[in-house]
Amino acid sequence: MDGTTYGVLGQPGVGYIMAIVVGGVAGWLAEKLMRSDMGVLANIVLGIIGAFVGNFLLQQLGYARATGLLGNLVVATLGAVLVILVYRVATGRRAY
Repeated sequence: MDGTTYGVLGQPGVGYIMAIVVGGVAGWLAEKLMRSDMGVLANIVLGIIGAFVGNFLLQQLGYARATGLLGNLVVATLGAVLVILVYRVATGRRAY
């Protein structure tokens, strides 16, 4: 690590409550973008998983982790969209 203290999800400045809020909003945005139908809990879980996936992919591409509320929201949303897309490809489902 680079000496930075990381919060929840390995993202600087994100505590548990903000992780839930950002995860919920990111999951909801991904749900709308991908025309899915999920509940609030699924949106939160999907957004948090999306944050992990998005930040992991950023690091693999050689970029720094997302920081700040907007950065975390964008990365979590894009990660959640990717998770939905991979799930649909794996199960053979299509958008409605």
